[in-house]
Amino acid sequence: MEPGESSYREDRSRLPIAFAAGLVIVLILFGGIFLLTRKIHSTGPAAAAKLPFGPAEQAYAERIHFTDLKLAKATNFLNQEFTYVAGTMTNDGVRDIKAMDVSIEFRDSLHQVILRDSEHLLGRDTPALTAGQRGTFQVSVEHLPAEWNHEYPAIRVTGLVLE
Repeated sequence: MEPGESSYREDRSRLPIAFAAGLVIVLILFGGIFLLTRKIHSTGPAAAAKLPFGPAEQAYAERIHFTDLKLAKATNFLNQEFTYVAGTMTNDGVRDIKAMDVSIEFRDSLHQVILRDSEHLLGRDTPALTAGQRGTFQVSVEHLPAEWNHEYPAIRVTGLVLE
């Protein structure tokens, strides 16, 4: 037996063990990523239930007004441009609003909707907008089309939870 031959056999016998250990680590990582992304998707905005918008909510939506709209552009550290829409929402009704979804519509020069963005303005993380109260809001919109007419977007209520 040659002097280097036994170390070669030992290295070769460890190869399947090292391969199996590496495979187990990779499977654990992929399993963790799968579970994490599944949890994020199930709790993200796409999984949020639509708020009711029946006849009572539609009638009450006429008492909610959006004023003092302001638009601002910003760029993040990845050089992505965002447009912020900020303003005041007023509850001119007699009931408190616990949750509210809105649709923000940007139009082109022919007044056709070229971008519609749904946003959750009030809800779990924000206090209710009580009767007669005003509140501020701000939402960010990515990738405004070049065809946008540079006018303020239309904001309309698409879901309400009233007290």
